Amino acid sequence: MSRIASVLLPMPLPEAFDYAEPDGMGLELGDQVAAPLGPRLLRGVVVGLREAAGGNRPLKPVEGILEEHRLPPNTVEFIQWAARYAVDAPGSPLAIALRGARAPKPRPVRVTEVTGIEPARPTPARLKVLEIARGQTLSPPDLARAAGVSSGVVKALLDEGVLAVRLVDSEARFDDPDPGRPGAKLNASQAAAAEALKSMLGEGGFNVALLDGVTGSGKTEVYLEAAAAVLAADPAAQVLILLPEIALTQAVIARVASRFGAQPGEWHSDVAPPARRRVWEAVANGRCRIVVGARSALFLPFPNLKLIVVDEEHDASFKQEEGFIYHARDLAVVRGRIEGAGVVLASATPSLETLRNAEAGRYRWLRLSTRHGVAQLPDIELIDLRETPPEHGRWLSPPLVTAMGETFARGEQTLLFLNRRGYAPLVLCKACG
Repeated sequence: MSRIASVLLPMPLPEAFDYAEPDGMGLELGDQVAAPLGPRLLRGVVVGLREAAGGNRPLKPVEGILEEHRLPPNTVEFIQWAARYAVDAPGSPLAIALRGARAPKPRPVRVTEVTGIEPARPTPARLKVLEIARGQTLSPPDLARAAGVSSGVVKALLDEGVLAVRLVDSEARFDDPDPGRPGAKLNASQAAAAEALKSMLGEGGFNVALLDGVTGSGKTEVYLEAAAAVLAADPAAQVLILLPEIALTQAVIARVASRFGAQPGEWHSDVAPPARRRVWEAVANGRCRIVVGARSALFLPFPNLKLIVVDEEHDASFKQEEGFIYHARDLAVVRGRIEGAGVVLASATPSLETLRNAEAGRYRWLRLSTRHGVAQLPDIELIDLRETPPEHGRWLSPPLVTAMGETFARGEQTLLFLNRRGYAPLVLCKACG
């Protein structure tokens, strides 16, 4: 019996549309398909399948299955949940999820291959080129560099037909991370927090922990140890690290690469579309096991997501305020529940919502109270201008002037922040404050 496919289109439409499944097509949940909408053919995703018995109207058939990766069922469920929670059209979060799939493909690259024809003059340089060409797939310039010869040697072999050039699809390499690689040396507080996270993740299933540590306490090293435990336990596990600002990604990527000996996937709006497509496809087929990205990385099609880290979870940048409106921190917790994954919320100044959940016992609360290494927290002192007002004609209080003089005498520097100087919307009485 034929079936009806509910196809969700990445457009601000209120619901998925029903289409007839042609005989023998064999649609599955999450398939990307070409579906007719009026005179156009559009990309859509199958979000439901049911038997066609009892249908009371003819339906347009699905045109075909696209040669694209299928969205995992958990990703489809997450997209639909996010739309209901935001009271928005389900096609809006789908458009975010398909952003990488709809990006242009990278241009094919030229690579050399050995044809089997022997060179007319087997010089040492030519033999060296052929030896490397048999073991590696390289472009002509890269082949010349690898062999340590001039480009003319490679060109001569191409002209003779000893080597041939073919076009291949460009594919980003994502080496498997090495969780056994030694990480940073942890202090006692970090080690205790890391062990608590490993224990939580070892239980399996959905759990949330708040990693509450003062600035400089080494929260990154702690959650990287938790990620190592997840990657070691499951050779197909994937980890997502969410950051509030694009500017933070390079520093965190460098630390992830140093810890695991492999470059993670990078996902944010400054990544070029072809590179974004490579990351999207690598995530979908499980080749990319660690992703570091901004809030939209939450919608990537992870088939085996086991850990989500929301770094600086208090940051307001996690809230998307245009188009499809959502808070990535909150949706990260939901995606963790749908995936059965662990979630770590890390911050030196946790948000009130997260603190409340930790106090109520819904989240595990792990505290790092000391700074990592030799760094010390600064002494903070408040100056009451009613008690020590500035001298006449000056605007800095005497204690501050004295402290600045002492700092200058030590050869150190002072930084003053002026809050909207010249634009103060109110005037305070010096007598009562």
